[in-house]
Amino acid sequence: MNKLIDIKEASLEELNLYIDCSETNLKHCNEPEKGYFIAESVKVIERAMEAGFKPVSMLMEYKHFEGEARELVESVSDINIYLGDKKEIRDKIGYELTRGALCIFNRAEYISIEETVKNARRIAVMDNVENPTNMGAIVRSAAAIGIDAVIFARGCSDPLFRRSIRVSMGNIFIIPWTVYKSENYMDILKGLGFKTVAMALRSNTINIEDKEIKKEDKLAIILGNEGDGLPEETLDKCDYIVKIPMREGVDSLNVAAASAIAFWELV
Repeated sequence: MNKLIDIKEASLEELNLYIDCSETNLKHCNEPEKGYFIAESVKVIERAMEAGFKPVSMLMEYKHFEGEARELVESVSDINIYLGDKKEIRDKIGYELTRGALCIFNRAEYISIEETVKNARRIAVMDNVENPTNMGAIVRSAAAIGIDAVIFARGCSDPLFRRSIRVSMGNIFIIPWTVYKSENYMDILKGLGFKTVAMALRSNTINIEDKEIKKEDKLAIILGNEGDGLPEETLDKCDYIVKIPMREGVDSLNVAAASAIAFWELV
């Protein structure tokens, strides 16, 4: 049975993860064991639970507990649920809940690339995409347009950072994904039968509408850093390098916007 705790009665110690909820603190506080991450809003919390992540505790306003979160609360057991009105919560933890509910989850082990892309035909690979907002937006587009899986390669920020989860609208919990930090991800993908396509401002690019690319049975779409793009050694390994046609004088799009166009064209 869940334990319902009025936030006015809760100690600061037991609320510590909500008060000191920096990404670094949450991720590393249990080392060498896996740490935690926070999901916010009832819908996103539900998606995380459906994906198999285990809740540790919840914090929410009474109006959500008595309303849209009722089924969510009934679906969990043996956790603390801290409750209060908006002002009480703000006074206790130092900030206002913008979406009415937070949940702390246990992290899980990352699965292999092979397991992640099993049965996939179109995947997205982020290489050194550091901005959590861009990462979340790319995941949202990938899930919406039909990308089968996502790989977060070297240099990416954590896909379970709170902002990334929020911008993805919880779609990070719907699409298969993994984190793989080594530089040899291209070799693994090619060994699994994927052709690779990257976007870059190079002279040897082809139009993204090229029919030969769309005919490929298995395709990995490689997305690079917002400022620097993809490393030259990565581009040299790609089977295709494409460019989105743009008005003269404009040379590039934000990586999240470019990804949505690429996914639409290549899926």
